[in-house]
Amino acid sequence: MQKIQDAVVAGNRRETEDLVRQAISEGTGTMQIINEGLAVGLKLIGDRFKTGDAFLPEMMLSAIAAKAGIEVATKDLAASISNKGTIVLGTVKGDLHDIGKNLVALVLRGRGFEVVDLGVDVSEEEFINAVREHRPDFLGISCLMTTTMIGMGKTINSLTKAGLRNNVKVVIGGCPVTQNVASQIGADGYAREAASAADLLESLL
Repeated sequence: MQKIQDAVVAGNRRETEDLVRQAISEGTGTMQIINEGLAVGLKLIGDRFKTGDAFLPEMMLSAIAAKAGIEVATKDLAASISNKGTIVLGTVKGDLHDIGKNLVALVLRGRGFEVVDLGVDVSEEEFINAVREHRPDFLGISCLMTTTMIGMGKTINSLTKAGLRNNVKVVIGGCPVTQNVASQIGADGYAREAASAADLLESLL
């Protein structure tokens, strides 16, 4: 797990993939690889970014490496797991960040959830239409900027006005988001990072 963490921090995609394959061949569980290797590596580079010891290009390379590692780890897993539920996932209007959201989608698919990914810069209307169309168990809303976080509360209010709020559980996440924010806007749950998102959904089922 330490080597996987180091490879992610270094942004070395090929080494990350090779180490994940090695871990799988040695019998290491998929979620252990994700939780104790890939996710920890992402947290480490994220902490360095916050303190100014790493820069955005480095963080993006690390995210690409971690994403590649998760794809390797979950390649054969999803097909062997029955569908646990469906989540519509997207980043709020005005926010173009999708690294964290993409990792969440990969982890959830690996744990047996069907993911409908709406992408970034998703309006309240698009979220509402997707809930109507797909009738998901969950709506996952992501943001990275405090300036766009208000869109999470607006989306939940729009769900209520549309008469859909009781039909779906809303979970939120992203860099500026906290459990306190989730409570204030009426979300059903909050996940701090990709590794804990699947546990949250399973607990809410």
